[in-house]
Amino acid sequence: MVIRLQEDCEGVDWERVAEVLLAAGLGTGGAEVRQKAFENSDTVVFVHVDELLVGVGRALSDDVLQAAIYDVAVHPDHQGNGLGRLIVENLAGRLPECNLILFASVGKEGFYRKLGFRRLLTGMGLFRKAEAMRERGFTD
Repeated sequence: MVIRLQEDCEGVDWERVAEVLLAAGLGTGGAEVRQKAFENSDTVVFVHVDELLVGVGRALSDDVLQAAIYDVAVHPDHQGNGLGRLIVENLAGRLPECNLILFASVGKEGFYRKLGFRRLLTGMGLFRKAEAMRERGFTD
């Protein structure tokens, strides 16, 4: 198994990115939406195993104080091999001065806790699809 990390958006198969995110349970945005989101992000990482894209992650940051990590996903066929940890550590390592926040998928909080993340006690969100976020377990 050959693992390759890519830290830019050059030549990315956006259909495959959308497939990975969908398979991992992270929404239904199509390839165009995913391309725009990743290309507009400050920090990106794509994980290839034997040249197949199997994992993704991105962050938005001011590169000084704060960063938010989004869309950390590994295709279910490749989960449990440390690739999720690799994605988060890559993003965090490239933002060394920043406090990091993220949304964890419901049920995945323990994964992030093992990486040093802690539950926010004062986090708030204003969501355009508030009812959907409540139904998915992200808000009260």
